[in-house]
Amino acid sequence: MQDLATTVNQQIRLAARPVGLPKDSDWKFTSEPVALPGDGGVLVRTLSLSLDPAMRGWMNEGKSYIPPVGIGEVMRAGGIGVVVASKNPAFAVGDRVSAGLGVQGYCLIPAGEIKRSGIVKIDPRLGTDTQWLNVLGMPGMTGYFGLMDVGQPKAGETVVVSGAAGAVGQTVGQLAKIKGCRVVGIAGGPDKCRWVVDELGFDACIDYKSGSVRDGLKQHCPDGVDIYFDNVGGDILDHVLARINRKARIVICGAISQYNNTTPVQGPKNYLSLLVNRARMEGIVVFDYADRYALAVAEMAGYLKDGRMKSKEDVVEGLASFPATLLKLFNGQNFGKLVLQVAAE
Repeated sequence: MQDLATTVNQQIRLAARPVGLPKDSDWKFTSEPVALPGDGGVLVRTLSLSLDPAMRGWMNEGKSYIPPVGIGEVMRAGGIGVVVASKNPAFAVGDRVSAGLGVQGYCLIPAGEIKRSGIVKIDPRLGTDTQWLNVLGMPGMTGYFGLMDVGQPKAGETVVVSGAAGAVGQTVGQLAKIKGCRVVGIAGGPDKCRWVVDELGFDACIDYKSGSVRDGLKQHCPDGVDIYFDNVGGDILDHVLARINRKARIVICGAISQYNNTTPVQGPKNYLSLLVNRARMEGIVVFDYADRYALAVAEMAGYLKDGRMKSKEDVVEGLASFPATLLKLFNGQNFGKLVLQVAAE
């Protein structure tokens, strides 16, 4: 058994607020002895971390749906880990858990932080660790509730998904197909577009890197767009707004094209299309649906089991690689859900 009294916790902290893309000097590598939990607390060893575009927003000062990461604090990240010490009757040593672990090797969750950390036991029989960070985790929950609650799909409707090969996009597209919709993805590069169509079953995919998104939408959405699930913002949002149908629903999940801007965020120039088409645009923040995660997990786990849904992850090893690995999200290098493997069990 591991001697926790002599174990060192490696951590990555936010050293400065990035301007544009995060750079090495925005991070500080630290280490400290592992602290044991007090009454009601839990100590978790980090196995894998979820790297998400939203992390870029968490580094910025300013009002948002969640407080920014403070300078000097361990960088926020959700992850999968194993309980290695517990004084909480709800968690036993050896339990596999999902929680806001942060970019570090071990996470001490005091009694007062249990609820805020979101720590829950997970069932390895329903999926692998990486699937619990993808289709069964925060990206999957975002896609599920964004599509089902905000988008409200009906069989036969046309759904367009940007960032289609990413973590949220792959879930949205597959779920829309399961619900009987026609699905058109937007992704970068022929490999991603081919995978989205051939492996995930999308009806078509537009390569924004090699052709006109406007022309692609005209070709693949001849009857217009009923639901647009937006992960990128910018010009692509404007192109889709030009094709929406009456009573269309635009789900605003993210705007990765804008996250590293050093100028003001570009809003939709074509927003009057919402008026003309009596359409609506609504944001999705996954934390609003936390009390319903278990229901969505049960449904999506069933799709994974029966083969109707696939879960692709891009796994990079090593805590020290975090700064460089995070940048893969913003240059389009990741293929699937980006996961940082911190340790093997």
